[in-house]
Amino acid sequence: MRAVLDTNVVVSALTSKGPPAQLLRLWLEGAFEIVASPNLLDELSRTLSRPKIRRHIAQADGAALVSLIESGCLLMDDPTRDPTVRSSDPDDNFVIALAEHAKAVIVSGDKDLLELADRIPVWTPAQFLERL
Repeated sequence: MRAVLDTNVVVSALTSKGPPAQLLRLWLEGAFEIVASPNLLDELSRTLSRPKIRRHIAQADGAALVSLIESGCLLMDDPTRDPTVRSSDPDDNFVIALAEHAKAVIVSGDKDLLELADRIPVWTPAQFLERL
């Protein structure tokens, strides 16, 4: 199974022991494939560098995780086509386009993306774990 992990899921994996952390462990064990693109990895790096996040996650740990994901994921080019379904948050549209291009599910805790679950495969981390 292929999954595009929204940035909020990866950040949560580093700050909690709940479903996002379990999901990351299962990926490391080879249970599924993470799909990423340069744009998504850049967003993750920028997010992990924010002072608010760095209070909880050391910069070196964040950088190491980005490198780990980059080296172990299915790295695809940033999509050039618009997604067939659009989010009310325009910043989410590249995630949708990437998932559509890769034929992957989106794993997210983002309300705007989850509202699209009746039109595209968008699951919470807990829902993804149930389906693995």
